[in-house]
Amino acid sequence: MNNTPIDSTPLIHRYEDLIHLFHRCFFEKYNTQLVRGEDEPIYLPANEHQPHHMLFFAHGFFASALHECSHWLIAGENRRKQIDFGYWYIPDGRNASQQELFQSVEVKPQAMEWILSMAAKHPFRISIDNLNGLESETLSFKQAVYQQVEVYCKNGLSERATIFRRALCEFYDSPPVLKFEDFHLESLNCAARH
Repeated sequence: MNNTPIDSTPLIHRYEDLIHLFHRCFFEKYNTQLVRGEDEPIYLPANEHQPHHMLFFAHGFFASALHECSHWLIAGENRRKQIDFGYWYIPDGRNASQQELFQSVEVKPQAMEWILSMAAKHPFRISIDNLNGLESETLSFKQAVYQQVEVYCKNGLSERATIFRRALCEFYDSPPVLKFEDFHLESLNCAARH
């Protein structure tokens, strides 16, 4: 019988820790900072007035920080030279075809966010991000995100994603091996995200 006491201290998720980990992993090589924003998230590449690339997440939300990191981690070099990686964005209130397009470009970032959330031992909630628009079908979106996680697990993550996931695993003491069996479709719930 194991008499080791169980640590019942709840895990605290502070966005400041993500900022620190991101800085440690990427500032020197990629000149990029993760920054707490006040409003909508946005990525701003360096320019003559701003010496660093700035990845802003919304309102100090931990999940928003992970989501924006996910976008940055899957964006190639050319995308990282463009405001918001060159993606279009129509705010909450999208019609059905706009929502379908939104969901199609969100599959990879949300799959990456789920992987990062698991590494950080933080709950992941899939986001349709359209509370004031038409109701959208979420089962196919959940399945697409789940299938993308399977692709990432089987094919491996990019170098940057591997570096950041490893840093999260070390910081939050989570299993270092990425296994698809740890992800379950039925665990996906929907939420609004900023």
